[in-house]
Order: sequence, then structure tokens, then C-alpha cells
Amino acid sequence: MFKDLVCGMEIKKEEAAASSVYKGKEYYFCAQSCKEKFDQDPEKYIKKEENQGHKGEDEAGEHRSKISEPSKAERIDIPVAGMSCASCASAIQRGLASLKGVEKANVNFATSRATVLYQPQLAKPEDFISSVKKSGYEVGTASLELPIRGMECASCVQKIERALLQTRGVTKAVVNLATEKAKVEYLPSETNIEEIKRAVESTGYKVLEFAPSEEVEDPERLIREKEYKKLKIKFIAGLVLGLLVFFGSTRHWFPFIPAFLSNFYLLWILATPVQFWVGWQFYRGAWGAFKHRNADMNTLIAIGTSAAYFYSVTATLFPSFFEAGGIKPEVYFDTSALIIVLIILGRLLEARAKGQTSEAIKKLIGLQPKTARIIREGKEMDIPVEEVLVGDKVLVRPGEKIPVDGVVKEGKSAVDESMITGESIPVSKEPGDEVIGATINKTGSFKFQATKVGKDTALAQIIKLVQEAQGSKAPIQRLADIISGYFVPIVISIAIATFIIWFNFGPFPALTFALLTFVAVMIIACPCALGLATPTAVMVGTGKGAEKGILIKGGESLETAHKLDTIVFDKTGTLTKGEPEITDIVNVQAYKEEEILKYAASAEKASEHPLGEALIKRAGERKIKLYEPTDFQAIEGHGIEAMVGGKDVLLGNLKLMRKRKIEVKDLEAKAEKLASEGKTPIYVSLEGRAAGLIAVADTLKENSIQAVEKLKRLGLQVVMLTGDNRRTAEAIARKAGIERVLPEVLPEDKVHEIKRLQSGGRIVAMVGDGINDAPALAQADVGIAIGSGTDVAMEASDITLIKGDLRGVVSAIELSKRTIRIIKQNLFWAFFYNTAGIPIAAGVLYPFFGILLNPIFASAAMAFSSVSVVSNSLRLRRAKL
Repeated sequence: MFKDLVCGMEIKKEEAAASSVYKGKEYYFCAQSCKEKFDQDPEKYIKKEENQGHKGEDEAGEHRSKISEPSKAERIDIPVAGMSCASCASAIQRGLASLKGVEKANVNFATSRATVLYQPQLAKPEDFISSVKKSGYEVGTASLELPIRGMECASCVQKIERALLQTRGVTKAVVNLATEKAKVEYLPSETNIEEIKRAVESTGYKVLEFAPSEEVEDPERLIREKEYKKLKIKFIAGLVLGLLVFFGSTRHWFPFIPAFLSNFYLLWILATPVQFWVGWQFYRGAWGAFKHRNADMNTLIAIGTSAAYFYSVTATLFPSFFEAGGIKPEVYFDTSALIIVLIILGRLLEARAKGQTSEAIKKLIGLQPKTARIIREGKEMDIPVEEVLVGDKVLVRPGEKIPVDGVVKEGKSAVDESMITGESIPVSKEPGDEVIGATINKTGSFKFQATKVGKDTALAQIIKLVQEAQGSKAPIQRLADIISGYFVPIVISIAIATFIIWFNFGPFPALTFALLTFVAVMIIACPCALGLATPTAVMVGTGKGAEKGILIKGGESLETAHKLDTIVFDKTGTLTKGEPEITDIVNVQAYKEEEILKYAASAEKASEHPLGEALIKRAGERKIKLYEPTDFQAIEGHGIEAMVGGKDVLLGNLKLMRKRKIEVKDLEAKAEKLASEGKTPIYVSLEGRAAGLIAVADTLKENSIQAVEKLKRLGLQVVMLTGDNRRTAEAIARKAGIERVLPEVLPEDKVHEIKRLQSGGRIVAMVGDGINDAPALAQADVGIAIGSGTDVAMEASDITLIKGDLRGVVSAIELSKRTIRIIKQNLFWAFFYNTAGIPIAAGVLYPFFGILLNPIFASAAMAFSSVSVVSNSLRLRRAKL
């Protein structure tokens, strides 16, 4: 075998289409075009082959050295269609978890999504898709047909297919050389059209322009819409046929109905499409569960309706069998048909309501701009936002959305960031400032350099965090999951017991009573209400949080937050602004305030200390013209000295003044008073004489006092943690309204303070800026990080506040309390409904009141129990935080 050096294809000598001799060696090619390319530059292809050979050896060596090293686990989200209850989700989850290489599998019924954490060396996405399909459910993949130019041989096909299949999220790729097209099946949640195009073009071939068949920004929405349309068609068809069967079966109630409509054979013909077309999904689901030795809600519906249907078929074909036993043959085609129609209606309403629970994701996805105006090689051009690269210069005009994240290079403007941070006031932007994609430019035009594009932008990270949170499970759901696992077998056992009791001890006709109660018990049981109780509330709760700039990482964080009894705040940058401000200027009689500020700020111009920035900022606010300092000297641990306007200026602490023998006795009392207020006094001397004091403080954020007050009103203990000395710390805490202070705590000791509080039985939340607070955030029961809006994925925290407003902490806790209250209501009604409904369906009221539940009413009750749970969860959308 010989290798075609141009395309890489392995060919036999006798099958080669062409050959060339170069430097005495003969080379063989699969096509004439490959030979022509080789002849143009033989050295290029020979060197390329030699380099690949060396690279292969290096990679083999690396592979051998890394064989024993565990690879990093990857996560994949798979949209799943066809789930009807928590038991379905459990069956899929068990199938996925049993696969080799899978570390963790979680299937969420409410979001119709499976999340798998796996080792890429041991498992592939196609294995997961195959597992879901084997369980009897569909996977929400999208398909795409790409026209490709430049393919010449079978090797080109292999090359492109290999590149496509190596692309994350692509599950199937078939390239056809004759039609010059590639058919690609992929998971829209993992990749997109632009990434697939780039994979093809990276192999050296050109993807021609084409119109995608469908929009795949929100794969879950597409699945829901398709499922909703299918259910709607089935419901309308089933309703028409079901009503005809109902009226034909109840002609004694409706004498105006034509007599032919009550013919058993006609009723059979009308009921059959409802049973086996409208209700086919129940049979398919039941068979999928049976193959895995499982039973779910589909099993209950399939058995229950089939019992009524086949009893009726028997009564139609063999009436004499019933007559021999003295029983008038009756048919219950209306029961089986209307049960299916009502359950489909419930699914339809449930699908619509579940769609509303993910409104937050829809809103976030809707924020994404479609195009960007970039400048390349001096030319302006409009391109799809997916094609923007890091480093591109982007032009934004007034009223336009900023397409990606970046840093302003030219121009000034005000930007509305409310859709990301929740802050309604536009933020001014100048060269050097960061801008966030999807925010709106209000006034001027500016140019910025793209720093984050695609899945790395702040908006993409927020969408990802919200999707992950909505797909997670709260610990409170474990009880419902355990019960739903045993629920169906128990219900089937109760239904069989009910049939036996009624058949043996029931009044005449016992068989009819036994059948109706058996069907009613099978149909009224509703594990899906249990399955929806928690995840729908988590979905709405996390979505509501995202709208308010509160990113909650998952159901567990949301649940734990409602139990909190202690909130620990880091001081600097969390309770306070994190930057010093001039609060007081005290002058001695010989000098004016402006004179002191002018000399002090001028001296600090050469300093890099934050105090210098505060002085210069205040001088700028007062429009004071500053001198250029000379002979600047930083005196470590004490202050600075410089010549300003021909005068010797000294700024520093009391130790520095005493060391230089400058008399400051008149200022010491004032300095002590300022220090007791949490301010840092700085002495100023001019020409060796005391000129005055400048007090500096890291002031509280505008909303800190209000946030602390609200937290205390919720019954929480508020604690302040800081590295400051006790006097300064207590002064700040007093202003904020905080009674308990933990002062002089080094960054590395913060985690020990959190542990100490926890050891006293406290459930603790730590609120910090996420930098040196990371260990403490991770140790706390709930870590709440203050985000900047451009770096929302703070690994150590459970909750991220996109803007720095501490009232978000209050909102997060209130949201948690409301969500858990809704979950408890949902679980109560789901348990109560099943606990009360099953005995009534079994006929427990009949001996006392003569009441027997019709299976049709049982199906209506079951269908609307799920809808009521979802509707209750949707109340969270109206919550005011």
C-alpha cells in the first residue's frame, strides 16, 4: 500500500490513478488532481509527510506516558422528548448511569434534559443517545445539510467526516462525494452551525452559502414546540372521535342521537384510532419501560385503557359469553377513548405551562445580537455575530446592541446594562472600560476590541449557568424520586386487589364493577404530579433570579438558602466600595482647605497608592489646578515627601510627624475622633509646619445599611469579617447596623472563622468579592459572590450577584423561601391527591354513600393534577423581590 501525499489516502500501486517521479522516487496518487498539486510543489508535501511522522511518534510517546493519568470529565446536555412522568426520567437516568465511563447522570423531567458527566476516553455522546433511544424515548437532535466545494476523492470524504465527528456535539456525519454534501446530525445544546462549518473548513474545503432549515438557538424550545404541535393534532382528532363514541354510547341520555351511532361495531371502529394512534405514545413508553424491567405512568394508562377497550371488543364479538352469565353485554369504548383524550389534553396544557417555566432562558437568548459591524483591513463589514473573532475591532453606533464582550479603544458613550445587571441607570464608557455583549449603546459611537466571543461572553455564561441550575435537582426532590420509583408497582398491585375484591364481593354485575374500579385506580394515580412538584419550581425560581441579576448555581443552593440563620459579610469591596474616599479636611488657621488639598494632591501625583487617586479625584471635583511634584520619596510604612511649588510637603501618620519633630498636638484630638469613626487620619505638613489633617475612609455602599436592616428583619444574624483593626472595624459595623464583628482576620484565616460559626450549629452564608474570599465562600453552606457582570462563573460560590447591590442577598434569600414554600405546596397536593384519589377510585365510598368514581372523571382529575402543580410553580414569576 502507498500513501497519496496530497490527500492522505492509502492506495494500491495497481489501483493508482496517476504517479510522479521526484528525485528518483515514484509517488502514487488516487486522482489526477492530486498528482497535479504534488507536481507544483513536491517538497511541500514530502516535508509535510515527514513532519506528520515525527508528530505521530511524539504523540504516541505522550499517549504512553499519560495512559495511567485520569482525563478530565466532560459534561453534555441531551434534550429528551417523550417523557411523561418522573418514572420515565428515572428509567433513562438508570440506563445512562450504567454505561461505562459515565461518572454521573441526571435526567430532569421538567426541563426534558439529560445531563451526563463522563470520561471522554471511555464514552461517547452517541452511546448516550443510543441509551436514551433504547429506553423508548427520542433525542432532540437537529440535522443539517452542508454543500461543500473542493472534494475530489474518497480520502477527502474520510477527512471531512473525521473532522466533523471529532467536533463536540456532532453525533452523526455522512459525506457524499457525488452530491458534494455533508449530512450532519448534532446536539444544538452542545454546538452550532458556525462551529460545524469551521470544522469542515479547517480541513481545507469550502462550505458554500446555504439557508439552515430551522433556528436552533434554543433546542429545548424546538423540542417543546414539536411535541406541542403533535399533541395538539392528536388531541383534536381524538376529541372529535371520542365525542362521537361518547354520544353513541350514551344515547339513553341524548335521544336525538341517530340510532346507528350506538352500534357496537361502529363504536369499535371509531375508538380504535384513538386507542392505537392517539394513545400510541403510552404503548411505546410502556414497552420501553417493560424492556428495562420497569413500570411507569405509561404502563398504568396502557393497561387501564386496554382493559376497557378489550373488554368492549370481547362484548362486541362474543355477547353470548356475557349473556350466558346473566350479564347484559356493555361496551366501554367511550371510557377508553375519553380517558386517552383527557390525558392528552392534560399533557397539552402541561407542555404549554412547562414552556412558560423557562421564560427566563427565552428572554436571555432573545438578548443575543444577530450581527456585528467590524473593521478588518480598514474596511467596515457586517457579519454574523458567530463569526466575530477575539481581537476584532468592532464599531457600535447609538441605539445598537453591543455584539460581544470587549474593551473600549476609541470614543465615549453611555451603555444600558440593565438586561444583564438589572441596573437601570446607563453606565458611562471611556477608552479602557469593559463592555458586555447584548447591552445597548445609548448615546455616542465607539470602537472596541473583542475579548470574549461565542460561548465565552458574559451573556453566554449566564445562559449556561441558568440552564445548569434549571436542570439540577433540589435535595427535597429525593423523597419524590424514591416514592415514584415504587409508586407504579404499588398502584398496579392496588388495582389488581381492587378487581379481585369487587369481582368476588361486589354487587351484580360484579365483573362490570370490578373492571370500572380497576381502570379508575390505574388511571387516577399520578406520579407525574410528584415528578413535576420540585423541578418546575426550581426552574421558575432560578429564572426569576436571573431576571433580577441573581445567578443561582442549582437546586441545592436554592434550597439551602432558605435555612440560613447567619450572614457573614466581607468588609472591603462588599459592604464598602473598596476604594478610599476623602471624608474630612481639617485645617489649622494659617492654611485654607483648598490649599491643603492642592499641595497634598500634587504630592500624591507621583504615588501609586489608592490614597493618591482619592486626593487627585477630590481636587478634580473642586477644579483645583495641581503642581508637578519633584524629589518625590515614598517613606515605607509612614507616608510620602515631595517638593511641590517650591515647598516641602510631608504626608503621613503620627509616627512620621514625631520622627520629623513636627508639632501636631492641636490636631491629635481631632485625629483620634476621626479614627474612632472608622476613618484614617493623614497629617499634612508644609515647610516643616503642621498644615492640617485629611481623613480617608472606605465608605459604605449606598444600599449596605438597607440590606443589613432587611436581613435582620428576616431574623438572620449579620456578622462582619475584616482584616482591619477592631476600632476601625467596629466604627464601620456601627454605621452599617451590624452588632457582631470579627476584626483583624487574615485572608487565609477567614475559612477558619466560617468553620467556627458552623461548629456552633449555625447555617452560614458568606458574602464576598470572590477573590481572596474564595476558600471561605467554598466552606460556607451558601457562598454568595459579588460579580462584575463580565466574570459571572465564580467557581467557589453558589450564588452570584451580577451587580454589587447587597439588596440582592436579601432577594436571593426571599426567593429561596418562596420557592421552597411552593415546592412544599406542590408536594403536599401531589401526595394528598394520590392518597385521597386512589381509595376513592377503588370504591371505598360505595358501601357508605353509593358513590363510584367513573374512570373518565378519574382521567380528568389525573390530567389536571399535573397542570395545577405547574400552574402553582408559575406563581413565582409574579413574585416581587
